[in-house]
Amino acid sequence: MIPPLTSLQAFEAIARRKSFSLAATELHLTPSAVSHQVARLEELLGLRLFERSTRGVELTPAGRSYLQRVASALGAIKSATDDLRHGVQDTLYVHASPSFASLWLMPRIGRFAQRHPGISLVLSASHIHSDFQIGEMDLDIRYGLPNWPDLEIEPIFVERIMPLASPDFIATHPLEKPADLLQVPLIQSVVNMVQWPEWFARCGQKSGPERMALRFDRAMMSLDAAVQGLGVALESTSLGHAHLAAGRLKPIFDEAMSLEVKAHFVVYPSRHTSRPEVLRFLQWLREEAQT
Repeated sequence: MIPPLTSLQAFEAIARRKSFSLAATELHLTPSAVSHQVARLEELLGLRLFERSTRGVELTPAGRSYLQRVASALGAIKSATDDLRHGVQDTLYVHASPSFASLWLMPRIGRFAQRHPGISLVLSASHIHSDFQIGEMDLDIRYGLPNWPDLEIEPIFVERIMPLASPDFIATHPLEKPADLLQVPLIQSVVNMVQWPEWFARCGQKSGPERMALRFDRAMMSLDAAVQGLGVALESTSLGHAHLAAGRLKPIFDEAMSLEVKAHFVVYPSRHTSRPEVLRFLQWLREEAQT
């Protein structure tokens, strides 16, 4: 069962504007007509989507869950329509985790544009995985454990995770063995697959740090903090490549004290490989990862 598009549009507009009258103005309808569309949708679903009170309109828990997918689906329809109206036929939609998009993909994306000038690339980034069922993305670059059923999963590269710090920080702190790191500020990226206690254990250090000087939820912020000399970050040399190449960061120890992981994956339904744009991006991504 697919509800009428007019009802879905009314639901999305009310949820976004938090007002029946404002949604009605946006949709060029009367408030009564908008209310009727939502009532029809709630009847079809057998659920209440809004709580109405003197304070205004609020989504119910079911309404909030439904809005996430409906809004994405309407956005996909709008994007497809805009592309078609403007004669854009070779559009590729790619989603990536924020740090990967900023630190690894963006410095290289110009080479893809030069090689494939006929492909219009739309890149977005967030920590929320794309929902392929509603057709909002062609490819999703995800970070984490590869447990995504019914999708093609391809690791992008093997990453080395090791302690990184600025040259000035290393010069002013005696850091010769892992235990020395317990005496300096440590920076933690809380979403990383490898955390400081695991690294210390792998290096033979029985006790790990009691506290972290700084905690971030993005690798890019953890690396930036290390560049500013605020402490030592345990990060991927792949994501930190630009900082390492420019000399803003240096590994504290050699590669023997690094951990190797496969943490970034390009994910897609197998049916998407029928599109030439998808195949070209995948081929380009593999070549970039090898270099």
